Amino acid sequence: MTTPVAPDLKGARRAARAIDALRRGWPIGVEAAVGALNLLPVETVDLDQHLTSMSNIKLLISSSRADTLKLMNQRACADPALPVQISLPGPVSAAEIIAIADPVLDMKHPMKGPFRSEELDHPEAAKAAMELARHGGLLPAFLIVDEPAEDQLQTKDVTAYADSNALVISAHAKLPVAANAKGHIYGFRSEADSTDHIALVVGERDETTPVVRLHSECLTGDVLGSLKCDCGPQLHAALGQMGEGNWGVLLYLRQEGRGIGLINKLRAYALQDQGFDTVDANQRLGFAIDARDFSIAARMLDLLNISAVKLLTNNPEKVEGLQGCGIAVEERLPVKIAANPHNEFYLDTKRDRTGHKL
Repeated sequence: MTTPVAPDLKGARRAARAIDALRRGWPIGVEAAVGALNLLPVETVDLDQHLTSMSNIKLLISSSRADTLKLMNQRACADPALPVQISLPGPVSAAEIIAIADPVLDMKHPMKGPFRSEELDHPEAAKAAMELARHGGLLPAFLIVDEPAEDQLQTKDVTAYADSNALVISAHAKLPVAANAKGHIYGFRSEADSTDHIALVVGERDETTPVVRLHSECLTGDVLGSLKCDCGPQLHAALGQMGEGNWGVLLYLRQEGRGIGLINKLRAYALQDQGFDTVDANQRLGFAIDARDFSIAARMLDLLNISAVKLLTNNPEKVEGLQGCGIAVEERLPVKIAANPHNEFYLDTKRDRTGHKL
């Protein structure tokens, strides 16, 4: 059983407020040890309102986006996690800014510029801002502005948010399901940002080791029956396997699109339509190949007083993630799903590029 480190909830909540501000198109200020940046989120802000008064536009974009635009500078090459700052002479339209930020539009708007990369003003603050955008499910791109923002936070607050797995069980009820009528559902809530996660206990709990599935939310696969992935079939196969055993636990994690959010997942789908695989699509958008946090699942198991599991997964990172948080994985049980013509390449990519195995 793990003993969670006391989280910096105040810092995590400041970061959560900043993420909410970004989703609403409001400015934020990020303070580092030396210097600060005042930023507007490209995706959600009213660009037309701000661009008309700016003669020289400064943008902050992810290093992967800058690489696509052939704008990498020496500092970014030395640290690939660092964003890149670029400058554009005005006037510039909102459509032009969005085309720079969103790689899905590259085929529609292949000609961009002129612009140039500049010395990054405050690297640590810039890196933290990019993390906030990613946590918020937004395109990692900002306008750099001079006016101080009302929402101010420090780089350590972003770290606190990323490290915070402070959860509480907020609700519990009986829930008979098709796999087993003796089911119980538990609702977990994050104390940092009120994100909800669910645990479904299937069957009667006893002293045996439960069969456990970590399942990340997939609206398109779980609800709409998408053929592009194997999420829906994996979910139902896992519940079926639990129903056949003594008991099991489904941890349903609110980490859509391997942690990049629903809208960015749909953007990744659009890039896949253009010929990119699922790995390259995520990276082209400026995200990690897999941005999920499996320590949340470990904390959920802690709260359910489960210290050892038989894990239903083809993903070695889930095994490592739980074991790294003190949950014993006694056995890895593969989830075997037949491919279809729409997801065969996707499944091959998971096997060949992300190490998934049966």
